[in-house]
Amino acid sequence: MVPLQNAPSAPLPETLVDLLGLNADNPLHFFLAAIIASALVGTFMLTNTALVIWAKRKITAAFTDRIAINRVGPFGLLIIVADAVRLLSKELIVPEKVDRPAYDLAPLVLASSALLGFAVIPMGNGIQVADPETGLAYVFAVASIASIGLVMAGYASNNKYSFLGSLRAVAQNLAYEIPLVLTGASVVIFAGTLQMSEIVAAQTETLFSIGGLAIPSWYAFVNPFAFVLFMVANLAEVGRNPFDIPEAPTEIVAGYQTEYSSVYFVLLYLGEFIHVFLGGAIIATIFLGGPAGPVLPGIVWFVIKIWGVFLFTQWARSALPRVRIDQLIEIGWKGMLVLSLANLVLTAVLVGVVV
Repeated sequence: MVPLQNAPSAPLPETLVDLLGLNADNPLHFFLAAIIASALVGTFMLTNTALVIWAKRKITAAFTDRIAINRVGPFGLLIIVADAVRLLSKELIVPEKVDRPAYDLAPLVLASSALLGFAVIPMGNGIQVADPETGLAYVFAVASIASIGLVMAGYASNNKYSFLGSLRAVAQNLAYEIPLVLTGASVVIFAGTLQMSEIVAAQTETLFSIGGLAIPSWYAFVNPFAFVLFMVANLAEVGRNPFDIPEAPTEIVAGYQTEYSSVYFVLLYLGEFIHVFLGGAIIATIFLGGPAGPVLPGIVWFVIKIWGVFLFTQWARSALPRVRIDQLIEIGWKGMLVLSLANLVLTAVLVGVVV
């Protein structure tokens, strides 16, 4: 491990202030640096999300022993451009009697809530827009705003399938957000802080060595039970099998997004995958040491880790059958909630005894 090399330093706006020769005491200059930093991080994540359009098909085809796209550009990579042109050039069809303000705002709410979450994620040495002391609480708070977007989209569409999708989304998010937060709280007990950079710094020590190989004190190794719980709850939060109940194509067409087309559909689609990456970024930060890793730059390790989580979600999507809505609720309230509470209590006891 090379923790000092990859440990996050000053937030990106402060670094840009120094690089651009701006005055940090000038609020306008600092605001400009914050806007540039947000644009850089947003562009980076949107680029990764665009690659998902290609990677999703390739990975799913590999899991199901099929041939994916291979004719649109080298290895089918230009499918990203083809899909963008195809979707954005389609007519925006708005059904009659929709609740127009909510219908228009829902895609923006869904996509922006995920992008806002990346503001406090340390992606590498100095690649972090902000580093508040309540960083983890902030991430959970802004990520939950997506639920409002799903409800707005389903309710405003004037479509029974969309409405069913939004109701399922509410039931699912309520059932799994609480275990997600409780499991995250167990990491806070270990780290003693909500600040994302400090959580990463707390994982830079060596847990133990095996044959000269140093095992880092990532919380995935310290508390693998919490790691598994968080991974399962994250599948529900990002709507991946076996918890893709809000969309369920074979049951309710496409759920909350049934009546959306053109650029609105693109925003919903992007928002969904940005949330997958946000879930991966949270897991990488609080369980896998964030950008820490040997030899390679921190940002490279960070990308490898979030793509690893994405690969897991795609495996789940291809391998696991969808559960029924009653089974989903039972798993959430009777299984995940109880297990996450038990994990939280046991973690508190363990830390209390050790300390």
